[in-house]
Amino acid sequence: MTGSVKYKIATLGSHSALQILKGAKDEGFKTICVATPDRISLYNRFKFIDKIIEIADFASFAKIEEQLLKEKAIVIPHGSFVAYLGVTKNKSIKVPYFGNKKVLDWESDRLKQRLWMEKAGVPVPRRFTKASEIDRPVMVKSYGAAGGHGYFFAKNKKEFREKIKNFKARPYIIQEYVIGVPLYIHYFYSPLTNQLEILSIDKRYETNVDSLGRIPSQNQQGLGIEPSFVVVGNSPLTLRESLLAEAFEMGERVVQTSKKLISGGLWGPFCLETIITPEQQFSIIEISCRIVAGTNLFIDGSPYSSLYYDKEVSTGRRIAMEINEAIKTGQLSKILD
Repeated sequence: MTGSVKYKIATLGSHSALQILKGAKDEGFKTICVATPDRISLYNRFKFIDKIIEIADFASFAKIEEQLLKEKAIVIPHGSFVAYLGVTKNKSIKVPYFGNKKVLDWESDRLKQRLWMEKAGVPVPRRFTKASEIDRPVMVKSYGAAGGHGYFFAKNKKEFREKIKNFKARPYIIQEYVIGVPLYIHYFYSPLTNQLEILSIDKRYETNVDSLGRIPSQNQQGLGIEPSFVVVGNSPLTLRESLLAEAFEMGERVVQTSKKLISGGLWGPFCLETIITPEQQFSIIEISCRIVAGTNLFIDGSPYSSLYYDKEVSTGRRIAMEINEAIKTGQLSKILD
């Protein structure tokens, strides 16, 4: 493989690192995992990781950048880059970085994110700018990637006013709580071929809101349990085929709109986090502009990736395939930032 000769694939030891590094090894790359002391033993278990670089904490990533540059590493970002480094440190990474860092400003700001979705013509939940407007159940979300932390549900304006007093996260957005099936669509857009793929789909298991759903409503009264939306796991799903065309169209509109709003646009893996209502209508609640943890279900491929490829292709491996193709065709600068 061309990738194994000169370049190495590196990522932080968290989130979807195993999938990313396994996919890179399958495509012929040497691999590097940057891990904190408490996770060294985990990553030492896997032979597809060629080197582990220990780091005191993820926020100290800049201290090992020169080493990664000497290793000819290409960094693959995931959710922990956003959670632990933040937008500013992400954008200042000197090591070649798969993806467009400019999308981070749009992804991390929920108002910009909403503007992007609206301009793309995809359905989004109603937004409320003040408590007096609230006339239905709402979800309040802090900014950034936090795996469901920093959210709360309020069934009306009175409950919102009570809960917001103790809500420490700032800034936040108030949006309609849409009733339906939460469905997370994992896309991959290639700037080399201008093709969009749906690689897999998942549903997140959130505690304790999913557990509460098993208790009849009359039995929930008096329990005093506050719903929590923290993600603890993921389940695979396939989408009803009659809705698949719309899923592709939404993804394509999001990509094309990104090219108008953001210099270079969006490329690589991204996820539209949707709710499908009983009327079989999509509502887009969020976009994640990188590989998401739900793709970890599909290290051996998925029902969707198998429609494109005659081998087991995860999102992590698809990233490595894109890098290999860019190396082969002399277009590496087109996919790295």
